[in-house]
Amino acid sequence: MRLRARPRGDLSVDDALGVALADMVRRTGAAIGGLYLIEEPAALLRLVALCGLPVDFTAPWQRLPLTAPVPVADAIAEDRLVWIGCQDEMARRYPRAATVLPYPFALAAVPLHGVRRRWGGVVLMWPADHPPRATTRERHHITASARRLARLLDDSPVPPALPDRPRVVTVDSRHHPAQTALAAVDFLDRVPEGALALDLEGRVTFMSGPAARLLGRDADRLLGTRPWQSLPWLDDLRYEERYRLAVVSRAPVSFSALRPPDQWLTFHLYPDASGISVRITAGEEGAAAAGGHAEPAPTAPGRLYQLVHLAAALTETVTTRDLVALIAVQILPAFGAQGLLLSVTEAGRLRIAGQHGYSAETVERLDALPLDTDATPAGQVLASGVPAFFGSPAELARSYPRLPRISGKEAWAYLPLVISGRPVGCCVLSYEHPHTFTADERAVLTPLAGLLAQALDRARLYDTQHHLVHQLQQALLPRSLPTLPGLTVAARYLPAGHGIEVGGDFYDLLRLDDTCAAAVIGDVEGHSMAAAALMGQVRTAIHAHATAGAAPDQVIARTNRLLADLTPDLLVTCLYAHLDLARRELTLAGAGHVPPLLRPAAGRAHPLCLDPGPPLGVDADARYPVTRGPLPAGAVLALYTDGLVERPGTDVDRATADLAEHLAHADVDDLERLIDSLVHQAWPAGGRTDDLAVLLLRTGRPQA
Repeated sequence: MRLRARPRGDLSVDDALGVALADMVRRTGAAIGGLYLIEEPAALLRLVALCGLPVDFTAPWQRLPLTAPVPVADAIAEDRLVWIGCQDEMARRYPRAATVLPYPFALAAVPLHGVRRRWGGVVLMWPADHPPRATTRERHHITASARRLARLLDDSPVPPALPDRPRVVTVDSRHHPAQTALAAVDFLDRVPEGALALDLEGRVTFMSGPAARLLGRDADRLLGTRPWQSLPWLDDLRYEERYRLAVVSRAPVSFSALRPPDQWLTFHLYPDASGISVRITAGEEGAAAAGGHAEPAPTAPGRLYQLVHLAAALTETVTTRDLVALIAVQILPAFGAQGLLLSVTEAGRLRIAGQHGYSAETVERLDALPLDTDATPAGQVLASGVPAFFGSPAELARSYPRLPRISGKEAWAYLPLVISGRPVGCCVLSYEHPHTFTADERAVLTPLAGLLAQALDRARLYDTQHHLVHQLQQALLPRSLPTLPGLTVAARYLPAGHGIEVGGDFYDLLRLDDTCAAAVIGDVEGHSMAAAALMGQVRTAIHAHATAGAAPDQVIARTNRLLADLTPDLLVTCLYAHLDLARRELTLAGAGHVPPLLRPAAGRAHPLCLDPGPPLGVDADARYPVTRGPLPAGAVLALYTDGLVERPGTDVDRATADLAEHLAHADVDDLERLIDSLVHQAWPAGGRTDDLAVLLLRTGRPQA
């Protein structure tokens, strides 16, 4: 993150950002702070600066999608301060994040929105004893500090670079006179209890004489190391977990451990912003508190937290594309890899479903290879079901001497993706330089392969079903719309943001003669095959009655009687518009549908008032009144389904008025772009919860 820019004084941009983050932590009274910047165009959040927390703790959080279910992403998307007052609230609102941070703390996330752009956001954390509600003064300090940081980014002549690892900054430094420090050391050497000092990374920075005697290890052998790495009897996941709890919560923590063969020691941890003071006592107190000796943990907590985090993230992937993106964004950085090949088994071949860090030529050479190929170990690894790790080209050559060099990578992890003995694919993580695969990494990558297999199998099933559903939906909608002189038309159907079931929204345009047309839009309740089938029946019935010459009210009434005879369990709303382009006249008949919008060539857009009948199929004898009105030259008629105006927490009338206001000021020359504009106005953040259909018609202007 080294830049040429000098935003203030002699500070570089990275120095200035670090100083600003430390100042923000100090002003707000927080214990921990992290600065995220948006990585474009990947739509990612990158952690670039950190204070009050070891970098290793942040491995699952160093790169996040902008849409990730975490407080900082929500703060940026909604442009507001997000406050989490306690651990219970975190578990309720952000369960995935809570699984990786199961500690008591208070948290705030605030966006950094500058004048030119959205820069990112800041996360602040307070100790466990912080009140669950933020005071007005605290909120003011948080937002004011965020504005100062955003201004700093705005004033930088060069956008800040994004480092591979966050830069660690300190809030302040405490200096003590040398004489006082020596007196403190003498005091600690005279008391029977041991004293240790750890920095926030867990390394021993001070050790008293009694502590060395209790631990059975000279100070010079422990200084600069982590106790659970230097003392085998402390190499237990539960002990390191207590240290993590102290660092995050800033609350005192105690635990007991058995020093072989029979000496119980109790460790009392007292954390603050600069590190942790540890008091060590000996005696039976330890045995009572521990309740027995714990079995050693198989792997380091950091990796276990990564596995929990990745498992939670994998449950949220839907498509194969989602899965590839998640592996590239979160799994590759977590294990220091740069390349990815995700292959699926298909007809006895390995077809590449996604990749990252490979050239198109390499992908083409590796795609669709037979399972028994000798061009890559993937097929043999998949046949055996056992992962293979190669730390260098020489290691790979020893196992596969005839293997050609294709990609130029220097180390590989081949993970077979197998479900109940059934191979579904292979995931290859690759490195641009030789890499030593530790037992710790292998212990995590092996179960991770099982999680990836489950996610890939779900994603492929979704992709297949979604493709079939899309084909069905397209078959039920008109392939093209007819053209009439003096009438310009555009239409769009958009499915909901999630789900594979086909919806019941439909539209149609019928050419009745050279000067008349009928526009139809409707909505069948639900998202199912039954809804799609009913939608096809309604559209066919309307088409038959309209082209036979029935009046608008009779088209709806006869379709209604047909549906009443079919006794469907689903409600159907519909709007039928007869356009007489020669007489400039519009006739409407509705069955419980939302009203259309009309924008004259000169004037404000407004909903058309009509007296609709009930939804189709409810009452076989229902009458459907007609509403007539002018259809001026150059006017735009907008027909749409309720997915465009019904949004959670929004009044439909208010949403319709907003839509009309937007239409009144929009550019109507390009109807396709106008549809994009209307949809964005209704759903600016995306994430539609319902299908929607839009049909726009613009009448021609009279010749001069």
